[in-house]
Amino acid sequence: MATGIKDKVAIIGMGCTRFGERWEVGAEELMVEAFEECLEDSGLEVNDIQAAWFGSCMDEVNVGKTAMPMATTLRLPMIPVTRVENYCATGTEAFRGACYAVASGAYDICLALGVEKLKDTGYGGLPGAGSNAGSLLWQWWPNLTAPGSFAQLASAYGAKYRIKDKDIKRAMAHISAKSHANGVLNPKAHLRKAVTEEQIMAAPIIASPLGLFDCCGVSDGSACAIVTTPEIAKKMGKKDFVSLKAAQLAVSSGQEIAYNDWDGDHFMTTSKCSLKAYKEAGISDPRKEISMMEVHDCFSITELSTYEDLHISERGKAVKDIMDGFYDRDGGGVPCQVDGGLKCFGHPIGASGIRMLYEMYLQLHGRAGERQIENPRLGLTHNLGGFPFQNICSIAVVGKYEG
Repeated sequence: MATGIKDKVAIIGMGCTRFGERWEVGAEELMVEAFEECLEDSGLEVNDIQAAWFGSCMDEVNVGKTAMPMATTLRLPMIPVTRVENYCATGTEAFRGACYAVASGAYDICLALGVEKLKDTGYGGLPGAGSNAGSLLWQWWPNLTAPGSFAQLASAYGAKYRIKDKDIKRAMAHISAKSHANGVLNPKAHLRKAVTEEQIMAAPIIASPLGLFDCCGVSDGSACAIVTTPEIAKKMGKKDFVSLKAAQLAVSSGQEIAYNDWDGDHFMTTSKCSLKAYKEAGISDPRKEISMMEVHDCFSITELSTYEDLHISERGKAVKDIMDGFYDRDGGGVPCQVDGGLKCFGHPIGASGIRMLYEMYLQLHGRAGERQIENPRLGLTHNLGGFPFQNICSIAVVGKYEG
């Protein structure tokens, strides 16, 4: 009978590049930057790694379709390397693959790495969908944009819970200001400048009600992790190491837009995926048991809705929790985007999920510097890929090993 993955995998090393407009390097250099930190952190040698998973999303404008760029760049010792892609969950998918391999007993030590190089592709935002999805998007959704789609989420949410536009905009401004304040403290963040709620509210509109500061940017970056079993970690002399408590994935079946029971105000995949993750991790009350989290704040309204989909805020009550400071780093609730989030790191798609785990890892080891929170126990990461009506959600929960 399936028992889940709780405490079957130890994270013994992690690395992360500085995110930003890294014009001076290519994807290969970014991989090396993250990997060197990870390897040093683990205390291992390259030849100790037995298998690897490589996450990269935009293949035509990045490193290509295969896993070979990772194998050759890092000079991996002729081992299995698997490339994965799953929209914005790509990095977490690479991590999940490495963790499952270790938990199954197939390998002792595995590597997961995600990378994306987007700033010198010729696009201001993400590269055009036509090269990745054929002509389907342009035939059926000719005016589709990410800001436009997520703006509809804000409208639907406000209509359902009878929340005025100005109150939603103020809550979104608080979300963004909170993340920017955290990003100031993070030397690896892309954007490191504090922004006031007033500045955010007065910024140009991108897709009403989303303004400039409600949208995350595009950047370059890489992050990676080395995982093994708790037994091997102990033999290596690792103490108080971080272990995986849950790893869940939910992919939309399309039922959101096929029936009338979904009104576009939330993400069905996140709501279902989070409950499975809590069950796997043994969490009964996430509002009290989760110490911190990194959620997929591609837009501030996405973060707002995700608070409810994670069953931390009650339905229709996220705005109140936000304005009460419940998700602020020092607000006494569940700090969210402790490192600055996508809002301050940007979103190099293949790297984002592992970058989120990197922050949880640092916090659990007490190595987060000025942004360190007090006595964290459990950290949650959340990715959401695709668009509001059909999407992919991945959730991971990590904490100190208990065993």
